Amino acid sequence: MSDTSSLQITDGPFAPTWESLRTYECPQWFKDAKFGIWAHWGPQCTPMCGDWYARRIYQPHDPLYQHHWRVYGHPSKFGYKDIIKLWKAEKFDPEGLMDMYKAAGARYFVAQAVHHDNFDNWNSTHHRWNATKIGPMKDIVGLWHRAAEKRGLPFGVSEHLGASFSWMKYNKNCDPDGPYAGVPYDGNDPEYEDLYQPNKGDKDDWYTTNPWWHAKWFERMKDLVDQHHPDLLYSDGGVPFDEVGLRLIAHLYNTSARLHNGVNQAVYNQKDTNPQVYKVGVLDIERGQRPDIAEDPWQTDTCAGGWFFDSRQIYKTPQHVIEMLVDIISKNGNLLLNLPQMPDGTLDEQCLWILKVLEKWFQANSDGVYGTHPWKVASEGPTNPVAGAFKEDAVPWTPEDFRFTAKNNTVYAYQMRYPVKGIAAIRQLGKELSGVVKNLTLLGYPGKVTFEQKERALVIYVPKTAELPIVPCYAVEF
Repeated sequence: MSDTSSLQITDGPFAPTWESLRTYECPQWFKDAKFGIWAHWGPQCTPMCGDWYARRIYQPHDPLYQHHWRVYGHPSKFGYKDIIKLWKAEKFDPEGLMDMYKAAGARYFVAQAVHHDNFDNWNSTHHRWNATKIGPMKDIVGLWHRAAEKRGLPFGVSEHLGASFSWMKYNKNCDPDGPYAGVPYDGNDPEYEDLYQPNKGDKDDWYTTNPWWHAKWFERMKDLVDQHHPDLLYSDGGVPFDEVGLRLIAHLYNTSARLHNGVNQAVYNQKDTNPQVYKVGVLDIERGQRPDIAEDPWQTDTCAGGWFFDSRQIYKTPQHVIEMLVDIISKNGNLLLNLPQMPDGTLDEQCLWILKVLEKWFQANSDGVYGTHPWKVASEGPTNPVAGAFKEDAVPWTPEDFRFTAKNNTVYAYQMRYPVKGIAAIRQLGKELSGVVKNLTLLGYPGKVTFEQKERALVIYVPKTAELPIVPCYAVEF
């Protein structure tokens, strides 16, 4: 898009250029928070079959196409527009959920505002396909926002809209064979073009080159920012549409600065790993980790199971989530965790169990999480997770594996597996490398812990407990 001057933004410290936006500094609240919870929730949860439902039902021979045809009807007759109408969110309790999320350790909250399905979860000024007019008949984002604000949690929104124009083009197809061969899917009906997109013949894979869509995307995202003034905005991909995306980021930051005495307090997440791009905000690595300490704050976003509720999914255990969190924060990152809500707005028993275990763990170990920063090294031991996006399998940690964070004169040493033999030896905390230890405690343990600091290792005589704690943390004062 050659001319973006008609896309108006708020004046402030940032111009909509790469040079200006690369002067971005991550706000302290995000650096300190370490852990957030995300509600990646929308109409695609309705069939309880997982992610990308709005696209996959228009791809013949995909398992979700088969499911949709057999359960709801052929997509030439009953399509995604009809799935939206079935989503009622009738038991949605944002106040109760936010209480649980905060108790479970979350220090910021993110709500999905719009997915690739082109359905807005807020009272959208520019789009009739939104949750206040169809489906739940509720301002989902607004309800989340009020609940988070009431509890003092920074509030974020995620937008996956940028890819929607290209992502939804499959609804223009038809079956190549079978009883409905050649019958157009309902995405061809001009009455619903504003949902299904005027994208017939689009050749792009993710972000379209169509300038009409660039302007539409900006219009709706600006409306979202202006209504909710989010502390965090997440784009599912790189910065969308070059100068158009830069204008939105500048608008986000300048709006935040206007509300915070001239200093931006907002975070923008995107997924392009090129430093020339990610310096405009905070890099997000979907379902993945980094090999070592990063110079700049970053974030992993992941899910207990699938992105949308899927009755077939095997969930991460609470221990897996905690191990990921500890590894990530030792490397200057944050973890944003989605707990998939069911169509009625509630959480299933496994998600509630995960929250309860997280609550107990944070009650013991929060001192080693919030407000910490990376130590001189992130780790010690033979094991490291595979780095990169979409690489988050559970790791076979050993008692010789440690992760470190620091705050003031204290180093927090997390042992990735509890030492059943009763001894922890940390080489990085010997006198030779770290100086003299003044005191040591095991977070969450009420008794005294015996230790011996040698030249080349700190040896801890770990107490036996009835229940082996998940990733115990030693607070080592110098």
